[in-house]
Amino acid sequence: MTSFTALGLAEPITRALAHEGYAAPTPIQSQTIPKVLADRDVLGIAQTGTGKTAAFALPILHRLAETRRHPHPRTCRVLVLSPTRELSAQIVESFQAYGRFLRPSVALAIGGVNIKPQMRALTPGVEVLVATPGRLLDLMENRAVTLDQVEHFVLDEADRMLDMGFIHDIRRIAAKLPAKRQTLFFSATMPKEIAELANAMLRDPVRVAVTPSASTVERVEQRIIHVDRAAKPALLAEVLRAEPIDRVLIFTRTKHGADKVVRSLAKAGLEASAIHGNKSQGQRERVLAGFRTGAVRTLVATDIAARGIDVEGISHVVNYDLPNIPESYVHRIGRTARAGADGVAISFCDAGERAYLRDIETLIRMSIPSSDRRSVKRDAPSAHEAGAARPTHFPQHRKVAPSRNQHGKPYGRDANRRRQQPRQAQPQQQPSRGAQRPQPKGGSDGSIASVAFLRHKQRPRGNSGGTRPPRQS
Repeated sequence: MTSFTALGLAEPITRALAHEGYAAPTPIQSQTIPKVLADRDVLGIAQTGTGKTAAFALPILHRLAETRRHPHPRTCRVLVLSPTRELSAQIVESFQAYGRFLRPSVALAIGGVNIKPQMRALTPGVEVLVATPGRLLDLMENRAVTLDQVEHFVLDEADRMLDMGFIHDIRRIAAKLPAKRQTLFFSATMPKEIAELANAMLRDPVRVAVTPSASTVERVEQRIIHVDRAAKPALLAEVLRAEPIDRVLIFTRTKHGADKVVRSLAKAGLEASAIHGNKSQGQRERVLAGFRTGAVRTLVATDIAARGIDVEGISHVVNYDLPNIPESYVHRIGRTARAGADGVAISFCDAGERAYLRDIETLIRMSIPSSDRRSVKRDAPSAHEAGAARPTHFPQHRKVAPSRNQHGKPYGRDANRRRQQPRQAQPQQQPSRGAQRPQPKGGSDGSIASVAFLRHKQRPRGNSGGTRPPRQS
């Protein structure tokens, strides 16, 4: 078995790895590190969870240690681009952990927070800058950083950059880099646009490909539950109560969907937190920190936000919504069963997601065990389930009580319907014997009291200063 020392890494780095508990390099590390140390460009095809961060961070730290010098003001020697804030922060932590005994200057530039502290951190120059594309362009426009001194350029999660619409930003950034540099390009998949970008940026690259999806899939117990979309919230609550969960990561397709799941779980008496692009950076950091410590056991996330979630102890992954990109399914379930542990991946599939399921099963080359489940448990059975006789005749029309106002008169659509219907002659009802209609004093045949009553109704109400209408003879 190859060791990190055998790969030619400097002693302070191997000592830091021993401190972190790293015993032996992963396949992508053992293939990539020697090539980077030999100053070759690398095109790496690697999934999340293969150890690719260490694959580029370790040899870069070794190269910095060999040629230690202070960078120029507002410059960096190493530039690492990643698609999300969480992944960027994780890469910074990795550089700091692996360089524990080298103490390189590392800066983080991400959106969602005040840009001024980042500008101040870059003023003296840094050895390693980890950034998201949008914030890096903001810093460049503010002249807080220039890229003409970059020696090592790393583009991580290139396919996710494409999904998030960052390709044009990356081209703008790459145009500012010096032609003489080392470029390390990593992507889980290689669509046409990413292949063209790699050809434009890399110089005689070494191709390193590891496909751990099969081994990851083998360690994960996968299940698919067929369910009506409307029954998903109740089914999720039932699953969370039934499973022996340490930490669970729930995936939704949209940010609105993530918040909706959190609210539905709260109604069911289950605590959960959401992490997605609409949350502020402070909120995302607090939720992610709570998830790492175990204070938050249920985390709901979108695919983009979850790219930087590398947390040990995730026992379950639930795909509340199946992804429309089959590779995303592999990324999702790879959040569990890490570091040799086992995990469980439960996916909900409604009628509109069956095509996504077929694409996923084609990619992973296996049929996911399914459970036909059209509904979830209800607290009380319906009358039909309780054995009540089902009616054999249903009337074609049923009467609906019209909406009425506070005076008992119909209004809205019912009032219109009532006005449009022709009046029907009502049969004159004979008063019961002995009953008498109330009569005003003086009688109802045009006597003095009746005329006075009618005239009283014609008078203007209140004391408005008007004159009374003339008497009619």
